[in-house]
Amino acid sequence: MTRTALIAGQGALPVALADALASAGEAPVLAEMDGFPSDVRGVEPIRFRVERLVPFLDALAGQGVARVVFGGAMRRPQIEAELIDPRTATLVPRLTGAIRSGDDALLRTVIAIFEDWDFEVVGAAEVAPGLVPGPGVLCGAPTDADRSDAARAAAIVADLGRLDIGQGAVVAQGLCLAVETLPGTDAMLGFVAEKAKGLRPDPKGAHGVFYKAPKPGQDRRIDLPTIGTGTVRNAAKAGLAGIAWEAGGVILLDRAAMIAEAEARGLFLWAREP
Repeated sequence: MTRTALIAGQGALPVALADALASAGEAPVLAEMDGFPSDVRGVEPIRFRVERLVPFLDALAGQGVARVVFGGAMRRPQIEAELIDPRTATLVPRLTGAIRSGDDALLRTVIAIFEDWDFEVVGAAEVAPGLVPGPGVLCGAPTDADRSDAARAAAIVADLGRLDIGQGAVVAQGLCLAVETLPGTDAMLGFVAEKAKGLRPDPKGAHGVFYKAPKPGQDRRIDLPTIGTGTVRNAAKAGLAGIAWEAGGVILLDRAAMIAEAEARGLFLWAREP
């Protein structure tokens, strides 16, 4: 049987991936970057550092790993030059150049390095298809005004993605109230809740939509956008009518809980056809 390595960051996604692999009868090789422990329990992890990336890749191969899936949040680590081993040093120019080019270039380079070691890199959707819903309204009923706001937000997010800035935007009555940048989704929705609700031209009109999507041309095997129950609560606090996202391009963490939360707060959840 093909062994899968789960490169686990922080948050709920690695736990969901580990559960999906276990349900399929597979015990994954769990790997965690030093300083970024995951919430996956019951498996002793291999811990690694970027400075010793090549020995880590060799260790995965030595355990019979043929397939790799990434999941969870990680920040860029502080590189300590004195810890870099000679073989990993040969990769430093590739990694340094990618870091300077932005997140998307860095992730593509990481995938390419793993593939150089003959690992098959797969996306979360392949390991746990239920996490990535196809087109359809999961709950609630977006109005024509909501659909118009979602279309406007989708166009904005596509332009943000081309510049490697963010993967989300909030639009109300055709006006962009906020876009997602480095601080992330929660910070953006917090801004809308505190500062931007009064910017809507018609207080009785459409309340607005939060829209999320991958970057255009993004390699969807890694770093897909993720939303969960906290996103629903924050969207409700921001006074929005609902959440829309690109169908097949966004991970939902605990779909049933999200639907229950959205129904309780009167929000719609919509996987929008690209």
